Amino acid sequence: MITIRRAKDRGHANHGWLDTNHTFSFADYYDPNFMGFRALRVINEDRVQPGVGFGKHAHRDMEIISYVLEGTLAHSDSMGTGSEIKPGDVQRMSAGSGVTHSEMNPSGDESVHFLQIWILPAERGITPSYEQKTFADAERRNTLRLVASPDGSDGSVTIHQDVRLYATLLDGTSATHAFQPNRYGWIQVTRGEVDVNGQTLRAGDGAAISDEPSITLTGRGGEALLFDLN
Repeated sequence: MITIRRAKDRGHANHGWLDTNHTFSFADYYDPNFMGFRALRVINEDRVQPGVGFGKHAHRDMEIISYVLEGTLAHSDSMGTGSEIKPGDVQRMSAGSGVTHSEMNPSGDESVHFLQIWILPAERGITPSYEQKTFADAERRNTLRLVASPDGSDGSVTIHQDVRLYATLLDGTSATHAFQPNRYGWIQVTRGEVDVNGQTLRAGDGAAISDEPSITLTGRGGEALLFDLN
């Protein structure tokens, strides 16, 4: 079964410096029917104006992934990490027992467009940690490239939950993913169009996948993230 969550039905807020869409309940947006999916708790699509961003704030017991679509995101945290995240990068921060961080747009004239993803960890109170890796377009084009996993396999970043995250860029071709028994999926389309087992999803659309042995993604200039969840 594939249950589509259309972009237009998401929660939305425009704070001036931040234009954000919430796939699941977040902050002042609450929908009891969309509190998350399995261990996936948050998918926010954020557009941040130049020179501003999320100032220093605290998190705990959450796996946080940032996936930049356009522009640059500057990260700083209480672990001493400072980095810039660009398209093709996957940032993972495990908040664990507690961490403070900021995510800012360092540009003076360009906005930054990115997905902020939260995954519930398998264990609470772990030591906070940070990881960032780059996956070139060629690695993601016309295939499902593993970018995050519980064991860091195939060069992916390591997350503390039984979730595997794949990224793909599809230029008129197809990619297939088989689910093991009792596994679930969530697909989030970030650009263009992607057909999922014949159903068309467009940028901002997501879909929950249950009781499907496999899915075939066919894209027309489409970009998407696929979560394989327990």
